[in-house]
Amino acid sequence: MAKSKASMWVEKYRPKSVNDVASQEEVVKSLLGAIEQGALPHLLFYGPPGTGKTSTILAMTRMLYHKDVWRDRVLEMNASDERGIKVIRQKVKAFAQRAVGTKTYAGYPSPPFKIIILDEADTMTKDAQGALRRTMETYSNVTRFCLVCNYVSRIIEPLASRCAKYRFSPLDKESMRTRLLSIAQAENVNYPNEVYDNILDFSQGDMRRAVNLLQSCVNFYGANGTISPDALLEVSGQIPPQIISNVWSALNSKSFAEVANTVDYVIKEGYPALALLTKIHDDVIHSSSISDHNKAVIIERLAQADKALADGADDSLQLHDVLLTLLQHNNDK
Repeated sequence: MAKSKASMWVEKYRPKSVNDVASQEEVVKSLLGAIEQGALPHLLFYGPPGTGKTSTILAMTRMLYHKDVWRDRVLEMNASDERGIKVIRQKVKAFAQRAVGTKTYAGYPSPPFKIIILDEADTMTKDAQGALRRTMETYSNVTRFCLVCNYVSRIIEPLASRCAKYRFSPLDKESMRTRLLSIAQAENVNYPNEVYDNILDFSQGDMRRAVNLLQSCVNFYGANGTISPDALLEVSGQIPPQIISNVWSALNSKSFAEVANTVDYVIKEGYPALALLTKIHDDVIHSSSISDHNKAVIIERLAQADKALADGADDSLQLHDVLLTLLQHNNDK
């Protein structure tokens, strides 16, 4: 058990086969057809985090290539760490132009091309994407590319148009529950059903988050008994309801000083700005006291903040700006 706790369950229980990918039936069906034929276009996987994009392409490569040649045929890179044009021109190009061996293995299609996986490709610079497009064109006879991203709109059109696009949707609760219970059984975890219900509620269709949360619960509270919603909230890193209540109280006071103090408290306590903005978004959508016009203004500002945070903007500045917009439009019909 000690060894199991030390390893990351999200890696340990990654799907070994495309058939094991949960709740993405159309994607799986299409890719299985490509595996049978041994023919593969360039691929673009997009959708929310934790929906199986990276797991799917990794499982697919393991069905295509025997483990003895897998590292020679597959290059996996995280584009958010290596996203400049220099990496594309050197590391990617060097792998792409290498010749492909002809050795085959029984039970593996072993197609005559290599595969380069670029995770978080939407963080690549425009220049790097342009260089990648040219590399794809030049070496398409011996190399296939799979771009994995959350935001397909950030992939330049000349690059996206060269790929077969597959959208990964958030996982439904039943598929997630089945997978979570399977992992719990394998790890001898015995929790009542309400614990799994709470984990699924916190995860919001993100399987990776659900598995990490389950493992955190086991590490902090043991593998047996029950876990209170408050304890689960603490482990999950979600924003406590009281903090959300304090934000709305500050907004309703119409005092910028009080709003600023609340934002400072949220930042000092280490709560992520994006989690707070998500809660605010949900409250605004369901509010009966904010007019439709003002909701539109607020939601647009939230979207701008979401993009700014994804691009590396400061949490505190974005929260101040969003809450100032709310201060101007909250209850203002």
